[in-house]
Parts: sequence; structure tokens; C-alpha cells
Amino acid sequence: MNGTKKCKVKYLAYIFIFWLIFFVHLNAQVRITYNETDNSLAITGQWFLSYQAGKIQKESFNQFFLKRGYISIEKSLTPKISGRITPDISVDREGDGEGDVELRLKYCYLKYRLPGSVLFSLPFIEFGLVHRPWLDFEEHINHYRIQGTMFLERNTIFNSADYGVMLVSLLGGEMDENYKNQVSNSYPGKYGSVAVGIYNGGGYHAIEKNTNKTIESRLTLRPLVQSLPGIQITYQGCYGKGNTITAPGWILHAGFMSWEHQRFVFTGMYFSGEGNSSGSAVDASGAALSQHGYSFFGEFKLLAQKLSIIGRYDCFNAAAKPKDISSERYIVGIAYHFLKGCKILLDYDTSKTNHSNIKDESIFELAVEVHY
Repeated sequence: MNGTKKCKVKYLAYIFIFWLIFFVHLNAQVRITYNETDNSLAITGQWFLSYQAGKIQKESFNQFFLKRGYISIEKSLTPKISGRITPDISVDREGDGEGDVELRLKYCYLKYRLPGSVLFSLPFIEFGLVHRPWLDFEEHINHYRIQGTMFLERNTIFNSADYGVMLVSLLGGEMDENYKNQVSNSYPGKYGSVAVGIYNGGGYHAIEKNTNKTIESRLTLRPLVQSLPGIQITYQGCYGKGNTITAPGWILHAGFMSWEHQRFVFTGMYFSGEGNSSGSAVDASGAALSQHGYSFFGEFKLLAQKLSIIGRYDCFNAAAKPKDISSERYIVGIAYHFLKGCKILLDYDTSKTNHSNIKDESIFELAVEVHY
């Protein structure tokens, strides 16, 4: 490892250690009380089952298949320490194992609850194969991962988990029980939430191919907690290198606004940056591509929240030679919610691009999410 790389790794480590010491020092006077006899074990599952028909690059297809499946096992070891392991079930679509149902790990981490304070509420650390700051947050606002991946993941900027360490905290206590029961109990900080982590950078299904680490962060604020508590404003930032031997640059800045209500959800995002976490967003010379884009999502809830109408628009652009890459995606659908966390979704997804290596799609889908 040369001197420059050593300095970068040390720099990221010092940043995380500083944040950890700051949290522990600030929170030393206020402690959260836990049940000392808590020794709970929780097993949950989530499945996305689908039938699709349509065209990909003008070629017709129709198929039943398993889009994704998760089984999570979480165990409380002490009042402050717990562990989680989540296998990720998917279908292999290439290579010698094409068609095989694969099982790999999505999460496998140790979680430590830190003492809380007036400002930083319910803070904790995850160490191992952990969440990244962004997608878990977004997917608890846009509940339609059943339809497909979120905007940044679908455009291969990064995925949802990686090997590393992450620090998370709510800001200013929790929202009241009425808000958590009627609107959302995910990241229910009264004034927002914050997350920062250091990672290998390639994602949970990639081998580390260089010595660089990435630092990824999210800061969410709830500016109108008294009048419009469902509105949140978020900044997301990522800095590091792509996960290849040549280690191209990777920088991302994103702004996100969301409005959650009993009857609707709206979100809007804009991002800009260079490269991606895997290191694949490069030109012929290996330099990171400049990229930007935006996405909007809406959900209207009807019939006592049993029925939802959804819509989404994505626009993605990359500065490539000899011609810039651009794509657009439209998604519309209607969902019926049954039991808790389970739904049936009928949707139409169409995308177009000006790049010959990226396939246009036009897909009708009937999908079922089972969550227990």
C-alpha cells in the first residue's frame, strides 16, 4: 500500500472514530433503560413473487419467477447487543448456474446500542455486513421494492448493503405514537435522523478489489414538525473509489424531499456525481463518468388504505463519448394491501434509452409480496 492510500484509509478511520467518541462523550449523562431480561429471538420473512409479460429490446417474453426472498433472524444477546443474519434468495441469470436459486448473505452484523441524549436519540452501531445509509431509509418511505429497485440502485450507483461499520441516530427524540401508528414508525426522529458509515465500497455481493474505503452519509431533517410532520428533507453524500483494481473516482451528492401522510406519499430526488461504487461507470480510458438525474414517486391511498395507486418517473444521464447516455423510465400501478405488510401489485414499467448496450423495456407485471 503506498503512502497516499494509507493516508486516505487513516483519514476515513479518524473521521469515524471522531464521530464515535463524540456520540459517547455527548451521551454519557443520559442512558436508555432496557429490559435486562430481554433475550428475544425474531424470525421474519419477505418474498416477492411475480408474473411478467412484455418486451425487452423488441423481444417478447412471459414468465413466472421469484424476484427476491429474504429470511431474517435477529437475536438479542444482551440489553445493548444484538445480532442479525439475513440470507438473500435470488435466481442466477447467467453463467454455468443459470436458472439455479442462489442463497447469499445480505446482512450479517453485530449491533450495539449506544446511550442516548436529548439531541441524539436511540443511537446504535452496526458492524459486519451492514446497511448502507441510503436505501433502507428510502425503502421505508417508498414501500414498492416489490416492483423493482429504487432509482439509484436501478442505475447501478450502489446497492443496499456492504461490509463495514455504520453509526445511526434519531434526532431530538421520537415522534408521538399517533404519528408512528397512523403514518410511519420508520426512522421516526422528531427532528430527523443521521447515518454515517465506512465500507469496502463494492457492495454485499462483491469481493474487495482494492485497498480504498468509501465513506457514505445521510442527514435527514424534519423542518415543520408541528404543522407538517410528514415532510422530511435529506442530503446524501458518498466519497471514495470504485471497486476495481484501477480504483476510479466515486463521488455522489443527492437531495431528497419526502412527504408522508395517512392518505399519500410523495418523494422527489436529484443527484449528481462521478462514477459508481462498483467502478463500472467509466469511459474508454478508465476515467469516472459524470452523471446526474432525478426521480419522482407518488402513492395515493384509498379505501381505508387497502388500495393504493402509484406512479414513478426516473431520468438518468451520463456524460459519455462519443454520445451522452440518457434514459427515462415510467412506472404506474395499483396495489391491494392484505394482512400487515403484504400486497398484490399490478403494474406497467416502460423505459427507453439512447445507448445500444442498455435494453429498452416494456413490462406488465402481477406481483405478490408476502411479509411476516
